[in-house]
Amino acid sequence: MATTTRIQPRALVRASGGPRYAVALAVDALGTGLLRPFLLLYGVTVLRLSASVTGVAMTAGIVVGLVCMPAVGRWLDRGARSTVVAASMLVRVLGVALLLAAPAGHVWLFATAALFLGIGNQAWPAAHAALVATVAHGRQRDAALAGGRALRNAGLGVGALLATACLTGGTTALQALAAVTGLAYLAAAALAWSVHLRTHAAATPAKDSDGGPAPRMRALLAANVIYVFCLNVPEVALPLVLVTQLHASPVWPAAIFVANTVLVVTLQVPVTVLMSRFSRRTMLALAGVVLAASYLGFLAATSLGHGWVAPAVATVSVVCTIGEIIYAGSATALVTALAPAPVLGRALARFQLSTGFGLAVSPAAITALASHGPAALWGSLATATLLSASTVATEKDQGTRLSGRYRRTRTGTTRVRVLRAWSSNGVSDGGGVRCGHAVVVHRAEADDGDEAGGGGDRGQPGSTAAVPCRW
Repeated sequence: MATTTRIQPRALVRASGGPRYAVALAVDALGTGLLRPFLLLYGVTVLRLSASVTGVAMTAGIVVGLVCMPAVGRWLDRGARSTVVAASMLVRVLGVALLLAAPAGHVWLFATAALFLGIGNQAWPAAHAALVATVAHGRQRDAALAGGRALRNAGLGVGALLATACLTGGTTALQALAAVTGLAYLAAAALAWSVHLRTHAAATPAKDSDGGPAPRMRALLAANVIYVFCLNVPEVALPLVLVTQLHASPVWPAAIFVANTVLVVTLQVPVTVLMSRFSRRTMLALAGVVLAASYLGFLAATSLGHGWVAPAVATVSVVCTIGEIIYAGSATALVTALAPAPVLGRALARFQLSTGFGLAVSPAAITALASHGPAALWGSLATATLLSASTVATEKDQGTRLSGRYRRTRTGTTRVRVLRAWSSNGVSDGGGVRCGHAVVVHRAEADDGDEAGGGGDRGQPGSTAAVPCRW
């Protein structure tokens, strides 16, 4: 079983796509943090739209943005990597430009801007995960994905704090924030594109170029829709319950949100590294159990006396955040481990569809359940999450037929395949990744899958060795 026991910052940066790509992620997250939390406020105050119309336009942008995911998956499976990431950032530049050009009262231009922002926000996670999966493998890939999430949350938090400090400037400040966001997206896109990373279509035989169908993962995708509700608990559920139902100070939900961000930034990578001792599927099921326990904890906290409710909810929110960290560190990692390399893009696109759908419907579902009382809200979430965790734990990894050189080998045999890709340091000679003084060769060794030992990958390299450069 492959495990990662130490965190080496330089190795983590390289596994995440390199220093330039890390800077691109930070700039993109900073720009997103400047505008995304205040997009509703922009529509209401700058464009003078009603709150209901603005909210509907934003929701429609998110939902319609999901339609692009099948095309993104096919683009990734044709070998594109950094280009797709850059495109997801550039399309948001167009969205910001439309936002700045929209005159007051023009709802359709605002809706179009929200659509382009939604497309970029939906396409980015799958493109980023595919890029990291091309650079890193096994548990190093899991840590790199966790590092990207921690970096993104840090950038979002800093951007939101800066934007909050600037809001005293009124509508002019909001327009300035939008302009800075557009520039940040443009700079991030240029940095991401400069990495020049892609896989080579010739890495798969011509007759197998489609790689067969992407793994269905129906139970995993259905469970993921429920799991992602945890991401809206600090932003939607807790403010709704604390402020409107329990009449606590708005300071409490704000403090809980800040604590959630800090915990994710500081613990996402260490927890993911610790999780490498166990299978990804086991940890994803455990995340569901932890989240369900936190939901029951919220239910118990709401029954306490008035003076104890808010502190108790804040304490339980730490448990909920731990569940979120375990979920985030295992879900995407499990998908990348199960999907054969030729169909990785389509598998990630399907996973993002389930994530985006869950994020889109969760605010309405949470609001509807909360109107029937704490028992309806937290009891329903706990029950659904436990059922999802059970589904994840019992699902069999099926249908991942690996064609050609991606086919699993029997114990005791080893097949060698060479990753055909371009790196930021040069172009491929058709035999490996040109990385300075070494060619990285990946051996697809016999492996028992993720569920058996916890470290193996289906359709991904089992080990990596560097051999001297011959050119």
